[in-house]
Amino acid sequence: MSQSPLHPEELTVPVPGGDLAVLRWPATDPGAPTIVAVHGITANGLAWFEVARRLAGRATLLAPDLRGRGASHTVSGPYGLARHADDVAALITALDLGPTVVVGHSMGAWVTALTAVRHPDLVSRVVLVDGAVTFPLPEGVREEDVLAAVLGPALARLSMTFPDRQAYRAFWQQHPAFGADWSDEIDAYTQRDLIGTAPELRSSCVLEAVQVDGAQVLLDQEAAAAVHRLPCTGELLWAERGLLDESQALYDGKRIAMAGLDPARVVAAELVPDTNHYSILWGRAGAEAVVQRLLGAGPAGPSIG
Repeated sequence: MSQSPLHPEELTVPVPGGDLAVLRWPATDPGAPTIVAVHGITANGLAWFEVARRLAGRATLLAPDLRGRGASHTVSGPYGLARHADDVAALITALDLGPTVVVGHSMGAWVTALTAVRHPDLVSRVVLVDGAVTFPLPEGVREEDVLAAVLGPALARLSMTFPDRQAYRAFWQQHPAFGADWSDEIDAYTQRDLIGTAPELRSSCVLEAVQVDGAQVLLDQEAAAAVHRLPCTGELLWAERGLLDESQALYDGKRIAMAGLDPARVVAAELVPDTNHYSILWGRAGAEAVVQRLLGAGPAGPSIG
């Protein structure tokens, strides 16, 4: 693989409101497939570094910074999951990729499912990683309270400033899902999020984008229905632990069973042991499971009516 996981190629794709930044890890074989990878709500494209490493050039991996994040933070709104899905479609179209495998993590899983539903001719298969399955909020519970409780430090940092890069590094190293796994790669991923100048460095994530997108993850009917309306086959992987490395994960076998997924659409739904919501992407067990799903399936089946 010619590109280091931490030093992919960078390109841009025009979308309404600006140019979407895209990271590209090229395949070693020009005939290898291309995969588009969609990150989570306050993440950026470098979140896919370990998946890129383990693909080892067997496919080209394209990971955009979604609008309002990373190097795409200046791409203007409106935001929302459907807007992101249309941006992913614009990327596939601009690069003339044809029907493409798309993988999404967390919020990116909802975006991935929506991309397939809204643009069925552009998506051949989807892999959904710890996301895309929606459950109704309990009566009387507000979405902003759920967002604050679920995202925790990831959301809190959007209203913070940091005097230098080391302070931002220390902030993330205290995160219960990050600290034990800290590495140069995780450091580079988190540092990619930092913009501004000292002593007022800040996250690149646009607060409005996170608020709009987060509310839609919880409440939007089109987004909730997407996993049940996939026009292609999909596979779901879920983590054993949650966003703060807690024992109660977003999903478990009972919750997945309650979701009523159509086995003709979601053909496999599998727990990845010894992972939390984040390490399912960058930990050994998680990234390997994702890569096997991306490479292990045969040709996509016919579209589902």
